[in-house]
Amino acid sequence: MLHRHPHLETLGPVTPEEARLLEKLDFSRLPRHIAVIMDGNGRWAQKRHLPRVAGHRAGTNSARTTIETCARLRIEALTLYAFSVENWRRPKAEIEFLMQLLREYIRKEMPLLQRNNIRMRFLGRSDDLPEAVQRDTREATEALAKNTGMVLSIALNYGGRAEIVDAMNAILRERNGHLVAQGESASPAALSSCSGRPLDRPVCEAAPAPRPFSPITEEDLARHLYTADLPDPDLLIRTSGEMRVSNFLLWQIAYAEIFVTETLWPDFNRARLLEALLDFQKRERRYGAIHAAPPTRVAR
Repeated sequence: MLHRHPHLETLGPVTPEEARLLEKLDFSRLPRHIAVIMDGNGRWAQKRHLPRVAGHRAGTNSARTTIETCARLRIEALTLYAFSVENWRRPKAEIEFLMQLLREYIRKEMPLLQRNNIRMRFLGRSDDLPEAVQRDTREATEALAKNTGMVLSIALNYGGRAEIVDAMNAILRERNGHLVAQGESASPAALSSCSGRPLDRPVCEAAPAPRPFSPITEEDLARHLYTADLPDPDLLIRTSGEMRVSNFLLWQIAYAEIFVTETLWPDFNRARLLEALLDFQKRERRYGAIHAAPPTRVAR
């Protein structure tokens, strides 16, 4: 029965629609990591003849519902796409509003995050954010660091391509630092190659020893991503009906199930989240393999 399941005791009152969806849900097969592209705030406001910023503010309610529901369902990780590296192209007034709204949201939601034992982190190029935003995100991360529940990641000034570039540069810095620490010496082959040069050429200096080629593996790159210690998303949700991933977690969503809903983000409530989870459970996840077909009987 619905009311007997231990996961449901923390959800609080549910609507009849939510109750019907919860009855169908298999709590043993929930995704470990859910990623969400929160899209449609502007269109939601436009439909109501409101300024775009009204849509962004309304969207914070959907974020709160999604965060709390996922935490109470014991989802391991939730990542929300809040602001991309491309979003700096928006009007200055809208960007300033979004940054201020983020700061307000962090302060306002801190009790809810603590109450639900949520850890928080921010993914992206934080150095490019306003100093006040950097301070607030750092303080929020530190304040929730000792919690042991769901990891809530906010992708802020984030881009999937930028993340991969940052990971590659981190690998190069790591390897170059290792070479500098060990020192470099010229090899005998490099020294011998200087002999017999014409006198009118510059004096040959000893070339450094050739570095042994060490290919970068998928594991190397994954270890340097912003999400290095998290499982890859099992489920990617996109609201507003757009059929694209918008430079979001490009490496990590390689095998994620994608759920697109026409619902605009401010209208994305708990029932819509449960629908996404039910759709996820209908998928057959093969990771490129195929399941063996049952043997066919040969007629005699």
